[in-house]
Amino acid sequence: MFTFIGGIILLIIGYFTYGKFVEKVFGVNNGRQTPAYTHSDGVDYLPMNQKKNSLIQLLNIAGVGPIFGPIMGALYGPVAFIWIVIGCIFAGAVHDYLTGMISIRNRGAHLPELAGRFLGKFMKHVVNGFAILLLLLVGTVFVTAPAGLLKGILGDWATMGMIIGAIFVYYILATLLPIDKIIGRFYPIFGALLLISAIGVGGALIFTGAPIPELTLENMHPDKAPIFPLLFLTISCGALSGFHATQTPIISRTTENERQGRFIFYGMMIAEGIIAMIWAAAAMSLFDGYEGLSQVLANGGPGAVVSEVSTAMLGAIGGTLAVLGVIVLPITSGDTAFRSARMIIADYLNISQKKMASRLWIAVPLFVISFALTKIDFTLLWRYFSWANQSTAVIALWVAAMYLFIAKKNYWIAMIPGVFMTMATFTYILNAQIGFGLSMNVSYVAAAVITAAIIVIFFMAATKSRQNGVQLDEDISSKVA
Repeated sequence: MFTFIGGIILLIIGYFTYGKFVEKVFGVNNGRQTPAYTHSDGVDYLPMNQKKNSLIQLLNIAGVGPIFGPIMGALYGPVAFIWIVIGCIFAGAVHDYLTGMISIRNRGAHLPELAGRFLGKFMKHVVNGFAILLLLLVGTVFVTAPAGLLKGILGDWATMGMIIGAIFVYYILATLLPIDKIIGRFYPIFGALLLISAIGVGGALIFTGAPIPELTLENMHPDKAPIFPLLFLTISCGALSGFHATQTPIISRTTENERQGRFIFYGMMIAEGIIAMIWAAAAMSLFDGYEGLSQVLANGGPGAVVSEVSTAMLGAIGGTLAVLGVIVLPITSGDTAFRSARMIIADYLNISQKKMASRLWIAVPLFVISFALTKIDFTLLWRYFSWANQSTAVIALWVAAMYLFIAKKNYWIAMIPGVFMTMATFTYILNAQIGFGLSMNVSYVAAAVITAAIIVIFFMAATKSRQNGVQLDEDISSKVA
């Protein structure tokens, strides 16, 4: 229990200390107009207040990742708490803040455009493919996951096909309509359900004295799966997520001023970390050990853990509300996943999104592909999602490091987590059966060599860009067509 409560306290302290440090390194300019005003189009670019933007950002980034990921990461034991806390403060929140603020400085640009600007034109095409793949996987995972949970509540009253169809209808509307028409209006309701879920489960763990294990570095995984790199890709959104780099530009286009960035981007990642801590703690303490948790996961997946925890902690009615709060998370990330994919493709092809027809012909193929992907097993989808997700996070951290290096600012705040996750991600890709299937020892060595090469390439490219005086921020007097 002390580890659990202490971890949450450290996350909050991290926001007020390291978060403020990162903000100072970046250097906000309250007098600079944001894209919400300089590129206003009434669809994607329009000003909304800090409270609304923060709530939308939290619900955008907090899909099933900070719940399903930490539940599966709980199999490793309390070492999962360490990564959630350290990862959130020094990697995930830094990643989100810098991505969001650099986007604000560049007309709300998405990651592919930022990668092209700071890492070279070739990377723009690579990242564009990665981002679309990731968003399609996210949108699909965030259809099947909440549909399964809703089926458990509704029983025989509705079929999975009906539920999936209803979710897709909502996603289509949220993707096509102006952001303040659907997302801006419904998210306060969804946010209330989220708070009931998180506070209810977290409070019940504390007041019932749940046997949450204390800190140990021992690997508790029943199959002794290696902590490095698997834990860092399994927990995913609970500590660091490339998916967030696809979501922050949505809010970069609606933020009123730069000073709000720390609360919106850094702060909401800390909030997601607290959610991750709660569900990791619940998974570790309520199933008679890690073998018991492993059996529940094997038989019903993370969704079964969510249902059992909610009912055990809060009873039938409270448990149903808690499950609804969990269902809200993937739905409010799935809708913006498709919206973000539409925006990225539109930016890539330079297509104005003012007209409905322009939005429609981009969005329809995305939904057709996603519907086909719903036929694939969730576990397999999650493996590909984890790989694509952390690969995107690595790219976003290197973009941020490049930006800060050129600006002659403390680029280590982005580079250190970037190097660590580059090593972890390449180790996973080289070792995993969905990757190259190499032995773990060979994967470690090869990943280290690749990471070292990337570091050398980074410094060579960064030094050249600084010497050439690469423009960091868009001229705010320019307007989009």
